[in-house]
Amino acid sequence: MREDYWKTQDQIQAAVIGSYVSLANNTLVQDFFDWGELRTDMIATTASTTTEEVDYASANILATSSLTKWNAVYSVINNCNTVIEFAPGVLKYDSTLTQEQLNAYLAEARGLRALMYFYLVRTFGEVPLQLTASSSDSKIQLLPKSSREDILKQIVADLDFAHQYAAFSFGTDARQNKGRITHYAVCAIQADVYLWMASSDHPEYYDDCIKACDEVINSGSFGLIDGSLQTDWYNTLYYNGNSNESIFEIQFDSQLLNPFYAMFGDASKKRFTAAPTVMDQVYTIDATDPINIKDIRGDGGSVRATDNVIWKFIGTPNINAIRTTTQSYAHWFFYRYADILLLKAEALAWTNKGQDALDLVKTIRDRARALPTTEEFPDVNDPEAITEYILRERAREFAFEGKRWFDVLRCAKRDNYAHLDLILAVVGTNADGSKGQLIQSKYSDIRSHYLPINIDELTADKNLVQNPFYQ
Repeated sequence: MREDYWKTQDQIQAAVIGSYVSLANNTLVQDFFDWGELRTDMIATTASTTTEEVDYASANILATSSLTKWNAVYSVINNCNTVIEFAPGVLKYDSTLTQEQLNAYLAEARGLRALMYFYLVRTFGEVPLQLTASSSDSKIQLLPKSSREDILKQIVADLDFAHQYAAFSFGTDARQNKGRITHYAVCAIQADVYLWMASSDHPEYYDDCIKACDEVINSGSFGLIDGSLQTDWYNTLYYNGNSNESIFEIQFDSQLLNPFYAMFGDASKKRFTAAPTVMDQVYTIDATDPINIKDIRGDGGSVRATDNVIWKFIGTPNINAIRTTTQSYAHWFFYRYADILLLKAEALAWTNKGQDALDLVKTIRDRARALPTTEEFPDVNDPEAITEYILRERAREFAFEGKRWFDVLRCAKRDNYAHLDLILAVVGTNADGSKGQLIQSKYSDIRSHYLPINIDELTADKNLVQNPFYQ
């Protein structure tokens, strides 16, 4: 029984580290990519793409699809719940454990649990809110779905606790500081959550988002990696990882490989490439000197233009050399400093600070040496136009980092889906004409924006009811 295990501080730390190890589950990382990218305009399928993935990209998402399984996320949540439930009992056994140290461990668990539920609520809408540990078969709870409001309320509560008690730093070890929940990682998650919740009915969340971003910005602990030389920028930010720009990323290494080589790099079996429109329409190409005058996030950054290989996770600083299978340990990014600047910019646009928002966008673009053809000049008093500009800038900055669908959905659903057109503009763009129109027709029903509950979950838990669009 787990209750018999919890006796020392070392056991708490081992359990916390185990929660992070469970993040590196290959199925989970693929879920993060699929859920955040596959329904949008940035991805193209290949002859090796699975039938389920093709169906998913084509808005033919079935409850029998393995892509709708959430068990890998709940596995991380259960690890966090185990720490939250059992770690406090160690105080009576280990005299070296202080309340402050215990709270710091609990902050990591609650911060990570909040992030996992944030993925679930954005992906499925309503899910079971499991807050106790399934420490044995006899303790597995069968729960109904909780409302989005209740899930977000719990996410905010977990983050409030984590914000108060999480460590600011774990010393000089970059793998610890970038691979564990710090105070600043909590701020980043808070900013994202508050922006998701903000609307004209709840404008206070825009201010909360800005406040969370400012904590990161004013800390002086992070910055944008210099983009003067693309190879150095790529090497520091993506190839090596754990850079000064990073806030929280999954730590892969030679002993813990990621699934990206099979997904993006294997010449004969890769399942995804960048959509052929990415270079022409997202980054654009300079007609006079495309080699030297370019947005560094495009060719040689996010994509290899010659064959549309998704470069960010399987490339090297040498544009002709792809990582091998044994070198497939690029990290997965949850948050980096560029995200903080653009989250803040979006919130500023909705708090009558349009010029400040555009100044932050310019900071991002200047670092990337973005081309003039993608620069826009929205009215500083038009938050909708500024937001759409930021949305396009986020596509350039975070291409293939699992953010695109969530970014578009956040902006589309704001103020009771005042801009459903934003979703319709990105879905079905890579399909044939009639098929693309069918996909757009499906996404016109806002209930389709959340995935179905997998049939296995419905069979195992009779308290669950299928999401309305799929009934």
